[in-house]
Amino acid sequence: MSSIPGEILAAVERPYELSEEQIAFYRANRFIKLKKVFDNTTLDYFADAINKKVSEINTVKSSLDQRDTYGKAFLQLFNLWRQDDIIRELVFSKRLARIATQLMGTEGVRLYHDQALFKEAGGGITPWHADQYYWPLDTDHTITAWLPLQATPLDMGPVEFCAGSHVIEEGRELEIGDQSETLIRQRLQVTDFPLVREPFEAGEISFHSGWVFHRAGANTSGQMRKTMTVIYMDRHTRLKQPGNKNQVADWETWCPGAVIGEEIDTPLNPVLY
Repeated sequence: MSSIPGEILAAVERPYELSEEQIAFYRANRFIKLKKVFDNTTLDYFADAINKKVSEINTVKSSLDQRDTYGKAFLQLFNLWRQDDIIRELVFSKRLARIATQLMGTEGVRLYHDQALFKEAGGGITPWHADQYYWPLDTDHTITAWLPLQATPLDMGPVEFCAGSHVIEEGRELEIGDQSETLIRQRLQVTDFPLVREPFEAGEISFHSGWVFHRAGANTSGQMRKTMTVIYMDRHTRLKQPGNKNQVADWETWCPGAVIGEEIDTPLNPVLY
């Protein structure tokens, strides 16, 4: 196992204190941005490990103009925690898992999976979507930590949210792509839910629920936008009957061996808090 400095290990374990106002904001809007979750030293340490692993295992070699909208949105690599001891410490961070637990108001959380989302220079938009379209989970208590590995100004294409849009059911049936971008945008334009489009400071992390609609702009900065995400679910989540082919694929990939109607408790879905 890699020798990880003690101050880094302490940083990912140390509790982050949430206020009652922050918890209330999340539950009303189903997203929140939290500043200074990690200091620059900690962020840079994990960014270096993730950068190296993504460079090592990325298999996408085609140019941007040869890809569809989804392919232009980002390079996407999954469950890096299984391939690198340093990344595992970040994904298993009690600091992050405790935030997720407190925001949702659950007894604890399990890991669903992690993913690196690297939006290349010149990369296109990430279309409007709701993550939980893909997940065969019987709960709304799901949450994603979106952790940019550098300060992320607007021209890099940070994640954007439609605050409170988790109550809208129209559009939940759409997988991410050109259709979801068009139809969900049209639906949101006739609501009073505000669009939140803001830059991220270094060390700032957002958390969003599985059903809140979100997107990201194109990366016109000339630099790679590097982001790590960790997806959590209520520790008592049960596997539901998949509702589409993508949920079947998620079942087979992220919780293999789980049984419909029973609590998801597989080696790939450990309790993190």
